[in-house]
Amino acid sequence: MAAYKDFSDLKSLRKELKAQEEARQLAEAERARRAQAAEQEASLFRRSVGAVAPLAKVDKALLTPPRPEPIARQHLADEQAALRESLSDDFSPETLMESDEALSFARNGIGPDTLRKLRRGHWVIQSQIDLHGMRSDEARDALGEYLRNVAKRGLRCVRVIHGKGLGSPNKEPVLKSKVRKWLAQKEEVIAFCQARAADGGAGALVVLLKAQ
Repeated sequence: MAAYKDFSDLKSLRKELKAQEEARQLAEAERARRAQAAEQEASLFRRSVGAVAPLAKVDKALLTPPRPEPIARQHLADEQAALRESLSDDFSPETLMESDEALSFARNGIGPDTLRKLRRGHWVIQSQIDLHGMRSDEARDALGEYLRNVAKRGLRCVRVIHGKGLGSPNKEPVLKSKVRKWLAQKEEVIAFCQARAADGGAGALVVLLKAQ
């Protein structure tokens, strides 16, 4: 402790120590007051709630989630078989006509102006399906399903991509010829023609569907 030169220094030290002691006592009193208040609140809560007992166990019903509806596999197989039978590879529609070295189709009652408009892109292509690279049976099923779906949606003009047959044996466009026969057998198809160069050319057809 440093030496104090006179009595006034000692008196100042006493005042400082006294002030520190008073501050400590005030802090201690505040802590005690807060602890007492917390205890009073807890006591009040216990009296308000009263005696507490655990809840009795209740038997729970085990709910089994509903099982998904069974898939009618035989029904689907029958539909696929009917679709394959309805689209024959041996069909030769009399309304197929030679035009610009490409087969076009117009159902009976459809005037030549409809085909002219179709070739010129009068109708906007609203959807397309790409059959290129599929086996014949896969392409037939996919095309039948696609036409049913777009007809339900009320679409009028779609594109069917069948490819040019460059990857087929002997470079023969087998799928290209079959797609025309399949389309001519679908009632919802009223006309089709080879796509313009910008829309696929010899590798695709533009198909006009019946208005809903």
